[in-house]
Amino acid sequence: MSTRPAGHKAIIEAAREEFSEQGYGATSIRDIAKRAGVSLSALYYYYKGKQELLVAILDDGLDAYFGACEAALTEAGDDPAEQLEALVTATVGFRIEHPVKSSIVLTEGRSLEPEHLARYRKNEERGTRQFREVIERGVADGLFLTPYPDDARRTVIAMCNAIAQWYRVDGEVSPDELVERYVALALTVVEYRPRSARRPVRK
Repeated sequence: MSTRPAGHKAIIEAAREEFSEQGYGATSIRDIAKRAGVSLSALYYYYKGKQELLVAILDDGLDAYFGACEAALTEAGDDPAEQLEALVTATVGFRIEHPVKSSIVLTEGRSLEPEHLARYRKNEERGTRQFREVIERGVADGLFLTPYPDDARRTVIAMCNAIAQWYRVDGEVSPDELVERYVALALTVVEYRPRSARRPVRK
């Protein structure tokens, strides 16, 4: 949990919006201070510079996303298909509800300096690991028939993450409909076959 006073939140939100609209490289500290309605000296009181702001924003975005996924997995139980549905539902929901936060997490990690990048990539791996473990468990249990679990994982994660770039809540597809579609797509990608749907083996 951050130990900074509450005043830093306006700066964080301003930086998040600026990075989303202009990109990290094109955003200046003055842009952020102006948008936050604070002086440069006030901004520097909370953060040493633009890089420290980016680190804070990326950490916040990842923590919020992983929290949503972990909560969904806790409610899903032990069935791999239900767990995959939970992860996809949480990811799609998060990308819809937090497009700006999602967009920065998905695109601006490359702007981190080496001293921060390794830690960020390690933290980012948590999301990949959640999907990998669920899909591998489904394959081991004979529920997911895909012969390419790594490719399936990459496909499911990529299609869910892309939602932050194109989805609009005032468009033709409602959030609930989109979740339903993407759960169906994910289960198709892993070639899910419930045991009850299989033909008995004749002897």
